[in-house]
Amino acid sequence: MKTPFLFFVTLLFSVGAWAQENQEKRSNPPKAPETILKEVKAGQAYLVDVRTPEEYREGHLNYAQNIDFRAADFKQQISRLDKNKPVYLYCRSGNRSGKAVDTLQTLGFKAPYNIGGFVDLKTAGLPADPQP
Repeated sequence: MKTPFLFFVTLLFSVGAWAQENQEKRSNPPKAPETILKEVKAGQAYLVDVRTPEEYREGHLNYAQNIDFRAADFKQQISRLDKNKPVYLYCRSGNRSGKAVDTLQTLGFKAPYNIGGFVDLKTAGLPADPQP
């Protein structure tokens, strides 16, 4: 009776540790925002705003392309990107971009990252259009 219980507890801790590690990887890009921007400008990575087109028009990070996570053809649009390049995703709060990371992983993207919310990124000093 002890063996199945110990197995279950060990399995539970292992899954929890894996989930936390996986979430941290998806939420914490390995580079500073300035470095990410340089990569995007050089064509070595993508910066994707997954908000609606209306939200995007109200303001977005420079060099970001808009691919609406809630659009019916989101998977088709995002699949046009090179799956071997880093994809840095953001939205209003980080929720949609977190879900988008999950989708990109299932589509075979090697390095999708949720970099958070637009306002926080703008406050951190990343350039945005239109400027207030």
